[in-house]
Amino acid sequence: MGSTGARQRLARYAVVAVVAVASGLAACSSGGGSGTGSSTAYTIWDPYPQFDNGSEWVKLLTRCGTDAGVTVTRTAYDTTDLTNKTLLAAQQGNAPDVLIVDNPVISTLAEAGVLATSEEVKIDTSGVEQNLIGAGQLNGKTYGMPIGANTLALYYNKSVLQTAGVDIATVTDWPSLTAALQKVKAAGKKGITFSAIGTEEGSFQFLPWFWGSGANLTKLDSPEAVSAVSLWTDWLRQGYAPNSVINNTQTTSWAEFATGDYAFAENGTWQLANAKKAGFEYGIIAVPGRTGGTAAAPTGGEFVSVPVQKDAARYTASQKVVTCLTSTDNSLTTTTTLSYIAPTKAVQAKQVAANAELKVWVDAVNAAKGRTGDNLGTKYPKISQPLWTAVQAALSGSATPQAALTTAQAAAAAAIK
Repeated sequence: MGSTGARQRLARYAVVAVVAVASGLAACSSGGGSGTGSSTAYTIWDPYPQFDNGSEWVKLLTRCGTDAGVTVTRTAYDTTDLTNKTLLAAQQGNAPDVLIVDNPVISTLAEAGVLATSEEVKIDTSGVEQNLIGAGQLNGKTYGMPIGANTLALYYNKSVLQTAGVDIATVTDWPSLTAALQKVKAAGKKGITFSAIGTEEGSFQFLPWFWGSGANLTKLDSPEAVSAVSLWTDWLRQGYAPNSVINNTQTTSWAEFATGDYAFAENGTWQLANAKKAGFEYGIIAVPGRTGGTAAAPTGGEFVSVPVQKDAARYTASQKVVTCLTSTDNSLTTTTTLSYIAPTKAVQAKQVAANAELKVWVDAVNAAKGRTGDNLGTKYPKISQPLWTAVQAALSGSATPQAALTTAQAAAAAAIK
């Protein structure tokens, strides 16, 4: 590492369990360390253990390495293992040459001095949408390139809405959504399911409503934030959402929707394949903002980054590998394989041309934002935990939305001093 301060930060991070990642957003993977000097053996770590050596993904990694004049050795890890192993490997001077990691982790690794900046490695990020690149930025510097993004929207059951006399075109804001849920309940069906579990997954699912209210993560107890928690709390009180949401993961809430009894489910791009198997007609709309429009939902997905190397000459091949993986020619294959929306307009247009169903997801991704954006960086996990704790308290009835968020703001403020 370059400086004593950087080495001290890295040592500190290496012994602390990290990180705020949304469970279930994307499958993760297994990995290996890198060499140094002029060796043409290059290591890539990624979070996709579901892909074996015969997969299109690994074939692309190999091809990009060959085009860069190096031989790639790839290892895949589970997301949390990947972060911890990267911190330890960097501390030992044995970080991989290229690292593909969940976007909220970028700020943690950057602050620890693990990652080289995109400017150092000469990675061109100019074509990437600003709301997506923001998750990889800290203190005015960019670390890597998004390989793709996913986010949240509302799936709906066409039959349930038809039975309840709800025209989906009328659902454009919180009042009209709540009115639709009221009609659904009156028709003997169930309203909406989501994940409000007391983990980062719960915060991930709550953020579209939080941001859609106009609230900001630096002020958890604002009137706007209270309105968002009150919305969910009122839905439970009125029976429009089940009490199970308090413990639901995104997987279990999807299982509830898949029964065919629910009108709506908040979930992500990754459920599209399951939606096709559900056995009923479904549609998808963006999560509406409180007064209309598309609410900003949080982005999931990974960044392709380059860890700091003792031999800066290695960055030349690393840059070529990163550029290859994220090029317009390869991005369509990559994002299709990983079930992501591409980070550039050009490839997004190709995705929609190939599958019109992705249009709503492209719109949702374009309205989305990174959880660590707004230069929150490593402050985000210290804010997210009080936030999900507040949501849990309000939904369980142990505190009012205002009281729960007042406590959350005090906890977050103390944590990020």
